[in-house]
Amino acid sequence: MGLRDTLFGRTKQVAPNLDNLFALSSAALTLESELDLVSSGQAGLCFKSGSGESTLTTDDDIKQLLNFDQADTDKVAITTDDLGFKWLVIRDPDLNSLVTRIHSADTSMVENGLGPRLLCAVFGFVPKTPPGEGPLRLVYLMKQGTFYPFAPTGASQRDNELELRVKSFLSTDLPIEKDLSRWMALWNLPVN
Repeated sequence: MGLRDTLFGRTKQVAPNLDNLFALSSAALTLESELDLVSSGQAGLCFKSGSGESTLTTDDDIKQLLNFDQADTDKVAITTDDLGFKWLVIRDPDLNSLVTRIHSADTSMVENGLGPRLLCAVFGFVPKTPPGEGPLRLVYLMKQGTFYPFAPTGASQRDNELELRVKSFLSTDLPIEKDLSRWMALWNLPVN
């Protein structure tokens, strides 16, 4: 970034940090042993549709870019949320496979110039022994390379106590987002 960019208020877009995603596999063991939470078998990748030179105009364009074939149709879905953001939702009972597939999708999008459009990845967790403490989502912020817990309890309510407990248990396993103002509520997620 040069002096002209600074003077004219242009900023260089931050590339997503993808490598920290793999820490989730070991953190899942802590979630299960300490909080009785296991993977829900769902994960999602949120990104902006956008326009410009690298435009994905249809869901089929996205699937083609990410090399999903016909055998994946029951495991992969693309949806748009109520705010207009696109979600690639993957279903797989194996958490390691979910992490690998989300990382692969991220990498493909970055390689095709769509990295700045990546917003977050979300991994669902549910009580192993219901009713437990309720569902949990671990949100991975692409630009920061950090995670934060989100525990929805209703249409617009969240369990802050559970979120802070998850933070304390996972702080050695995962890079947890320190700035609590970035712990945004993601209502109506397509990931359970």
